[in-house]
Amino acid sequence: MTSAPVLPSASLGQMLRLAGLAILLLGGVASARTPNILLILADDLGYGDVGCYNDRAKVPTPNLDRLAREGARFTDAHSPATVCTPSRYGLLTGQMPFRIPKGGTVFTGTGGPSLLAPDRLTLPEMLKAQGYATAAVGKWHVGLTFRDAAGAPLHVGSPENARRIDHSRRIEGGPLEHGFESFFGTACCPGTDWLYAYIEGDRIPTPPTGPLDRTKLPRHPYANDCRSGIVAPDFDLPEIDERFLQRSREFIARQARAEPRRPFFLYHATQAVHLPSFASKDYRGKSPAGPHGDFIAEFDAHVGLLLADLEKHGLAEDTLVIVTSDNGPETTSVLRMRADQGHDGARPWRGVKRDAWEGGHRIPLILRWPRGIKPGLVSDRTVSLTDVMATLAELTGQALPAQSAEDSLSFLPTLESRPQPARPFLLTQAAGGAATLSIRKGSWKLIAHAGSGGNRYDRGELLALAPPGGIPNESPQLYDLSRDPGETTNLAAKHPDIVRELQDLLTATRSSGRSRP
Repeated sequence: MTSAPVLPSASLGQMLRLAGLAILLLGGVASARTPNILLILADDLGYGDVGCYNDRAKVPTPNLDRLAREGARFTDAHSPATVCTPSRYGLLTGQMPFRIPKGGTVFTGTGGPSLLAPDRLTLPEMLKAQGYATAAVGKWHVGLTFRDAAGAPLHVGSPENARRIDHSRRIEGGPLEHGFESFFGTACCPGTDWLYAYIEGDRIPTPPTGPLDRTKLPRHPYANDCRSGIVAPDFDLPEIDERFLQRSREFIARQARAEPRRPFFLYHATQAVHLPSFASKDYRGKSPAGPHGDFIAEFDAHVGLLLADLEKHGLAEDTLVIVTSDNGPETTSVLRMRADQGHDGARPWRGVKRDAWEGGHRIPLILRWPRGIKPGLVSDRTVSLTDVMATLAELTGQALPAQSAEDSLSFLPTLESRPQPARPFLLTQAAGGAATLSIRKGSWKLIAHAGSGGNRYDRGELLALAPPGGIPNESPQLYDLSRDPGETTNLAAKHPDIVRELQDLLTATRSSGRSRP
């Protein structure tokens, strides 16, 4: 049996994490059914952006639709948060981000330090303890520590701090310190940041040399989100996802050739379909729905190429593929595509990215594992991306330590078509972090604040997305999703007993620090 690693001069946090890893190694024997795991995380891909979720979608998504036919599709899946950074934290840890300091933060550039504390067990660490090869490709976005020439940490995202980075120093707090054996990607949002450069492991091998020249980039209504950052010579913004795809394909091929009997966990976090919508040159004009449609089509095509590589290397039967998104669709893409193409990336839900309403956090979730999931499964079970950690723990025969994955509940029985009790309740947070929490039990959803929790709908172009009667300014908001999926009628005044029940439940889970039994 493999023994838990011991580091010299370990901090208390490191010792606690190592103890948790020891529990995983000693308390659970890896399942004989242990599959490879390919987790593909899209950025801002809406529920209505995928054909198998939206019969009125204007962008064909044949590879995602095929994946759903061959596996399982969840219709009531949710991101833990409605913006990038906290949602990724919840996925990687199984813990709701509002429970930690800065758990509502969205990092830019040199933003940090990492939200992942030294004693926090992560999804890749859990799998690595069971013998998995682990690799991350793409957008990290949960915080890093860059340092300047004097060794001072740079923890504020700004163009000035991006220029102050001492590239001779290693980058701290990144994927290599949290369970991944290799990493190629970016610190934050690849196409809209102060720092346009690729990280290899814990270094930037080709540092930025000057300001980004935005006049050379595509010009269209979905192209206006680039910050005026500094850019590396090898950083071609429209080709970012092509670089990510190349690295993930190389990893799959290498594992098939060099370690065919060792299971792998590949975390592929794309730039698509976050604005700006810069599809690769090979995909421009290839969809019937404009530049953002091209970007969705590129994402779908890349999913297809990764699936083809699994087939090519004889890995498809033994690989669990998970495709999902970090939150709902962006305001600009929804507004413009509704008007120009009749496509609604949030359909049929109200709200978009940043909002507490369903459109902000109800997301596609598709899984395929030919050896373990019957094809064609469509489930209305309520699940959160925080649940991925407990699900993979159960799948690989591991017992999670008590002080980890506090908001993660396995949905493996549902995948295996076994009876499973409903999720007791669901927590989500909007862009305002801990101040913008929602809780749902059954069909009743309580939004514990006024308004959207994110976007402003009382001015500018978002007025077009405001519901009839305007934005509710009452707090709290109570909706019955079984009768009012559009969250149009606040029932808080009519059902004070349900409000009290959900408020008490929210208070209890906040004070206990967990929702997992």
